[in-house]
Amino acid sequence: MLLILRGRLVAVSGADVFPQDNDQTRATLPDTAADTSAERPWPVRHLSPKIGEYIARMSPVWVEGQVLGVKRWRDLVFLTLRDTDENMSLGATLPAAAVEALRVPLEDGARIVIHAKPQWWTKSGALQMRGKEVRTVGLGDLLARIEMLKSALAEKGLFAAERKVPLPFLPRVVGLVCATQGDAEHDVVENAQRRWPAVQFEIRRVTVQGPRAVPEVVAAMRELDARDDVDVIVVARGGGALEDLLAFSDEAMVRAAAAVVTPLVSAIGHEKDSPLLDLVADWRASTPTDAGKRVVPDAAHERRELIRARATMRAAVTTRLDREARGLSAFRTRPVMAHPRRMLDPHRERLAALHLASGRALVDILSTADARTRELAASLRALSPQSTLDRGYAVVRDADGAVVRDAALLDPGDQLLVRVARGTFVASVDDVDLDDQALEPFSAG
Repeated sequence: MLLILRGRLVAVSGADVFPQDNDQTRATLPDTAADTSAERPWPVRHLSPKIGEYIARMSPVWVEGQVLGVKRWRDLVFLTLRDTDENMSLGATLPAAAVEALRVPLEDGARIVIHAKPQWWTKSGALQMRGKEVRTVGLGDLLARIEMLKSALAEKGLFAAERKVPLPFLPRVVGLVCATQGDAEHDVVENAQRRWPAVQFEIRRVTVQGPRAVPEVVAAMRELDARDDVDVIVVARGGGALEDLLAFSDEAMVRAAAAVVTPLVSAIGHEKDSPLLDLVADWRASTPTDAGKRVVPDAAHERRELIRARATMRAAVTTRLDREARGLSAFRTRPVMAHPRRMLDPHRERLAALHLASGRALVDILSTADARTRELAASLRALSPQSTLDRGYAVVRDADGAVVRDAALLDPGDQLLVRVARGTFVASVDDVDLDDQALEPFSAG
């Protein structure tokens, strides 16, 4: 049986505390638990069998839990079933044949369902589940539920790449949500400060496992998201079994993470762990250590890069100045710069040639024009009335200035203006003869 001595739990035999029951002792003991009192208590050796009798009346039950401490001894497998939500546990035994029939190794962290009957160990005062059947359907159910939730949330666009925002290059304050106890906080803070010693953290320590995990983590994320000085939020937790990380695949937490405006980093478990929070976060760190390296730049690396960039810029400027100086020197040594007027020599020669050609062209144009003018003048003279007058003809006009073409229009006494080759004179009509023959002698004379 178990006794507490000076704050320590020790196992002792009932015979060491009370003498063996005899008929006289049994006759003085109370019959039921309700009849016991401080003056008439039941000894442990009397109570323990009664507990065993009570438990023996219980029916076998199917019970689910997480496997811990698997050990095999002969034909039995000893293990502990733990409830991850309430952190309770029960010892259990299973036939080795039933475990081997699973066809998969039964390892720590696996979730199983066993058909077992409670058994009370009278001597040690311990309760143990004596199993007969075992199944690993619990893990499959969890994975199936997570996959269904994953598909539903993906259809709503919570995991879409366009929703994700880049992390700031150098955050003013890093918000950290982590366990009250654990290595995650140390891993994030230590690695971040090692890279950028001036980084500041606003830490919210919460429960990261069990029924209180979801509301506490969600509240911490919302509180950090409401702060203007927090530029990035890291949700970190160390590794564990699938059941330990179930809170980070909870729909309420995933939706709360999707509503966070501040860039969010998920650093849950190890590389192989993939809770749904990883999918909705803006960046997924494989471990808390990786998150500490990702949220801030490496000061030493940035310093090296800055020095290298300055050296590169200095070299580029120096090279450019050298190249321009050489180009200027080469330009100044060119013949056109040494004797600037030489550049005009080809133009002078071309100008002289063009001047000569233009003079010749002008002469040709004037000669052609002169010849054409002479030709036109000769044609004009040939067609001019003056040439007709030069041959002895005259132009006769009446008093009105009209050219006289018909003698029948004249009367004796009419004054006429006669134009000859050289000059004009006035004549008076003495007689009009319409017979052309009468004028022949006068014309000939």
